[in-house]
Amino acid sequence: MKLIIQIPCYNEAETLEIALNDLPRHLDGIDEIEYLIINDGSKDNTVEVAMNWGVHHVISFTRNKGLAKGFMAGIEASLSYGADIIVNTDADNQYCGEDIAKLIEPILQGNADIVIGERPIDQTDHFSFIKKKLQHFGSWVVRKASKTDIPDAPSGFRAFSREAAMHINVINEYTYTLETIVQAGRNKMAITSVPIRTNPELRKSRLFSSMGSYIKKSMLTILRALLMYRSLACLTIVGALPFLAGFALSVRFLIYYINGRNSGHIQSLILACTLMIMGFMTFVIGMLADVLSANRKIMEDVQYHVRKLTYDESDAKVWQEAATQSIGLENPEGNPDSVSGTTTEDTKV
Repeated sequence: MKLIIQIPCYNEAETLEIALNDLPRHLDGIDEIEYLIINDGSKDNTVEVAMNWGVHHVISFTRNKGLAKGFMAGIEASLSYGADIIVNTDADNQYCGEDIAKLIEPILQGNADIVIGERPIDQTDHFSFIKKKLQHFGSWVVRKASKTDIPDAPSGFRAFSREAAMHINVINEYTYTLETIVQAGRNKMAITSVPIRTNPELRKSRLFSSMGSYIKKSMLTILRALLMYRSLACLTIVGALPFLAGFALSVRFLIYYINGRNSGHIQSLILACTLMIMGFMTFVIGMLADVLSANRKIMEDVQYHVRKLTYDESDAKVWQEAATQSIGLENPEGNPDSVSGTTTEDTKV
């Protein structure tokens, strides 16, 4: 059983070594632990600190691409390096490294494919009162959107089984935390949470410049995820509001018309027709979006199988054997092992 701990980094030279020193070297049920750094276009000596410490893998972007891109690059690299479990943590040492044992336990026991670390938000001193309330509210919205019971949705301290990692697909460029939970919930993946501890704050968060920016980006991320996975339901509700308002106005006009008092109410009839057309068109758009959502699910299945063929040596051999039989060759050219990813110390993305 191989565990890879990945850490997205952007100018983290001052705190990275502290975070690395806090990570476990041995864990029960794990045969091999490797460490992976995603250098998201850092301008300082983050890579040098990582290499001097002795991390196994460094993935480097030539420019900053954001947390979501870095997270997905780490997932792809970890799969190629043969990880059975992938743990994501932060470079600012926000999370307690010893709790990785608790984080991976549900996966080792076969009870979950994704595990989210639940921070003690109300007991975290460096969180303001407003931030604590917004964290709770945001997690509640994600629970409703994803139909899961995850109490701390923005937590970046999480573990993925190899199977779950194969299914992950993050679209937005802001963060992976909310979208992956909505995706997992809507795709009926086994997801749970465990209580974890946090360390004192070493630096301010760089994910958002202000509380307003955080709220706006988080709500847009949730809305986008909902439209991708529940487009028909969402747009039907949105379209029902103007349609019902228009229908009520049309009934009002009919009542006046039957009673012979239709004069002066033509404006209401025009408004009613406009609102009903708006509602109906929104519903039609919802149906089209639902078709696109179905196509997205097909593409996610294709992506999953491509990853299986790419990263799983056994599947690659089966695939090549099947291809060999289909074309009638006994000894195909090429090495089946070449389908799997190879380990390097420094890879540029």
